[in-house]
Amino acid sequence: MVTEYSESGKIFTEVIRKQPVEVWIQTTHQLMRGYIHIRPDARLKDEIDHQELSLAVTDAAVYNSEGGILFETKFLALNRSQIVWIIPVREIVELPET
Repeated sequence: MVTEYSESGKIFTEVIRKQPVEVWIQTTHQLMRGYIHIRPDARLKDEIDHQELSLAVTDAAVYNSEGGILFETKFLALNRSQIVWIIPVREIVELPET
């Protein structure tokens, strides 16, 4: 990582650009929808597999077991040990009605 200093001592660090990926996340107790941000050269799985305790989710909506929204928030730190599954919204295939 490149660190630069101004004459006044202000520290500038490199900005890491990430792409938002809209996902559904099932935890041990709730279902949520929001965005996980990944580096352009990485996969969603790479972001999920980081060793950090929490996974950042932005613009999140958390649902109860009946499908009602419990709350919405701009930022949520999700404990990775609580994740059951994650599905990118763009990967969901709608099944035809039978």
